[in-house]
Amino acid sequence: MLENVKIVLVNTSDCRNMGSAARAMKTMGLTNLVLVDPMEMPNGQAQALAAGATDVLANATVVSTLEEAISDCGLVVGTSARSRTLPWPMLEPRSCGKKMVEEGKQYPVALVFGRESSGLTNDELQLCHYHVAIPANPEYSSLNLAMAVQTLSYEIRMNYLDDQSAAHNVEQSQVDINEDDDTQYPLVEETERFYQHFEKSLQGTGFIVPKHPGLIMTKVRRLFNRARPDGKELKMLRGILASIDKTVANASKD
Repeated sequence: MLENVKIVLVNTSDCRNMGSAARAMKTMGLTNLVLVDPMEMPNGQAQALAAGATDVLANATVVSTLEEAISDCGLVVGTSARSRTLPWPMLEPRSCGKKMVEEGKQYPVALVFGRESSGLTNDELQLCHYHVAIPANPEYSSLNLAMAVQTLSYEIRMNYLDDQSAAHNVEQSQVDINEDDDTQYPLVEETERFYQHFEKSLQGTGFIVPKHPGLIMTKVRRLFNRARPDGKELKMLRGILASIDKTVANASKD
């Protein structure tokens, strides 16, 4: 299951932080590192700080965009301080670890870390189902990248070990794994197609003016990320949108 957990580092500026993050990951049993548009590639300095985790660095996947990094994931959690300007479903580190373990049994999941100086952009944060904030000392909350990776990786490992212990009791494990074993959440690429379809339909009805879209789609994303429709529900919503598109097209002909 731990192989399904991606640690995604976005636009990292100092390759030494990649090495330290790789070491933090491996101590917790995580090995799936993804580098999104790094400002410099891992080198000897990164390998030195990785210590015995140079294999994690060597096997890291490098991609150009966050969308590419998470396209096959069913759950994406972005690290962020609590924001009043972009309210989003939030998780505490412990509940984040629990969700990662539960859903990582079904499909890849991603924990996304932003730039050392500025974190993730609002657009990047909107690609995440949840945000997670580490409740550090408010008087000195300066966590470097590797520290943040270590803290959240630890929570994943603790929940993983708890889950492994519970697996010895079949009845208990069935309760813990899922309330509904038939629930399958859509992957990010499927969800993104839904948002694109939703925006196009709203443009067709005139609810969104292409030249002045405002914050409508940001609020739509927040609504559906909070509700988290499963695969069947998402297909139903796409069907509703298709019905709206058809009605609008017929009305325009008249």
